[in-house]
Amino acid sequence: MRIDLHTHSTASDGTDTPAQLVRKAAATGLDVVALTDHDTTRGHAEAVAALPEGLTLVTGAELSCRLDGVSLHMLAYLFDPEEPALLAERELVRDDRVPRARAMVAKLNELGVPVTWEQVARIAGDGSVGRPHVATALVELGVVPTVNDAFTQDWLADGGRARVEKHETDPFEALRLIKAAGGVAVFAHPAAAKRGRTVSEAAIADLAAAGLDGIEVDHMDHDAQTRARLRGTAKELGLLVTGSSDYHGSRKTCVLGEYTTDPEVYGEITRRAFGAFPVPGAGGA
Repeated sequence: MRIDLHTHSTASDGTDTPAQLVRKAAATGLDVVALTDHDTTRGHAEAVAALPEGLTLVTGAELSCRLDGVSLHMLAYLFDPEEPALLAERELVRDDRVPRARAMVAKLNELGVPVTWEQVARIAGDGSVGRPHVATALVELGVVPTVNDAFTQDWLADGGRARVEKHETDPFEALRLIKAAGGVAVFAHPAAAKRGRTVSEAAIADLAAAGLDGIEVDHMDHDAQTRARLRGTAKELGLLVTGSSDYHGSRKTCVLGEYTTDPEVYGEITRRAFGAFPVPGAGGA
């Protein structure tokens, strides 16, 4: 089985619609794909409706968190999307995205970059607007050559000149909410230092003690040495190890199925979850 547990669609900051994403996943030869848009489940229904035969969909979301001033992302799998407390927290995070993006546009204007809110809103479309949409605007204007080049101290990285903070959930609270909604929690790309500051090994241990299920080890932002270190951490703490592409369509260079999750780990994730179940494809439209 080939299993990719971290992808994004136009419901947040990907460039493929949910329907396009699941069709592409099937064409790529994946058996299981998780749709984990940022702080939203809006793409799930479309993905389910289009799900090709032979492909299983894991519903999820990537929750924006912050611990001791460090931004981190928590992948939540197979939770009840209507559970009131987790739904309210996701809406709180999403509602902060528009004023935050507008503030980043204002900062960029102060730095002499002629980006406009209308440009960013056009790029975001119906998705949850975020830094990748602002980064795409910088690419369109020729300020940076790629989206990744916008995530530096010069521009949009943590502490960057045009960075604006947003509401982010305390990760211990996120764990509590995910578990209460019947979900499974995996710390996304925990050592992606190129994105900015990362949390300490001690913090990962604290999260594990609070109910964290796993860490995403095999990821494009982790080199071989980092992956080996994280595997050791996972073994020591009794955490599941996942691998994922973090696919965003054409917005990033990663490809579907670039990194995958072991079938036994996937099986354990499905055994632990009780908020929702994987959806087998029946040949969608």
